[in-house]
Amino acid sequence: YPSGNLAIMVARDKTRLICIVQEDKPSNAGIQAVFQSNGRNTCYYPNRAVWINMNIQGGQYLDQAGNRVRRWTWPNSIMSSGAQVPLSPIFISLNLYVGVRILSQDKITVSFLAMGQQAKFNVGTKAQVSDVGRLPPSARLSEDELLLLAFRVRILRLFDRLRGCLNFPSNEQWDKIKPPAYLITQTLKILQFCTVSDISDELRSSVRAIVNA
Repeated sequence: YPSGNLAIMVARDKTRLICIVQEDKPSNAGIQAVFQSNGRNTCYYPNRAVWINMNIQGGQYLDQAGNRVRRWTWPNSIMSSGAQVPLSPIFISLNLYVGVRILSQDKITVSFLAMGQQAKFNVGTKAQVSDVGRLPPSARLSEDELLLLAFRVRILRLFDRLRGCLNFPSNEQWDKIKPPAYLITQTLKILQFCTVSDISDELRSSVRAIVNA
């Protein structure tokens, strides 16, 4: 961002690439969008509510209260029931500088515009029909287990910041140092689980508040 805060980063998690859009904050920046090369993508409102959620079969657009505004299926997906619903192009602004344009499964663009310059990232993917049958089963975690995972990540992030403060006590910028990649990955996995799992809105909000605190 013009402020110097990190806006977009791309990381590798084993065989996947992950593109992350962060808030314009110097520390504890919240996640505004996550795009994965396996087709699982999520955009969030400023209040952390899910805005757009996509997977290998299609996607849905929600309002800030969690009500579904529209849904669609990708042309090459296999739905177990119901007619396929085509996608109408979508463009949203995550903040003043970052926008997302969704035209098709393989044409999803994250654009960054600031100070007269623009950068674009193509985060779409073209999943094969056969991939649907190989989707891994969703993990089944109890509410207590999910909360424990969230608190574990939060504690590890606090320890990481404490180490930074102890190692560089005279560095006034230590609080701007981002957490290590493995903690970012674990945070994304927990947030993704909250998005796709059948859990209460109260629990979903609590977990997001813990990991984004």
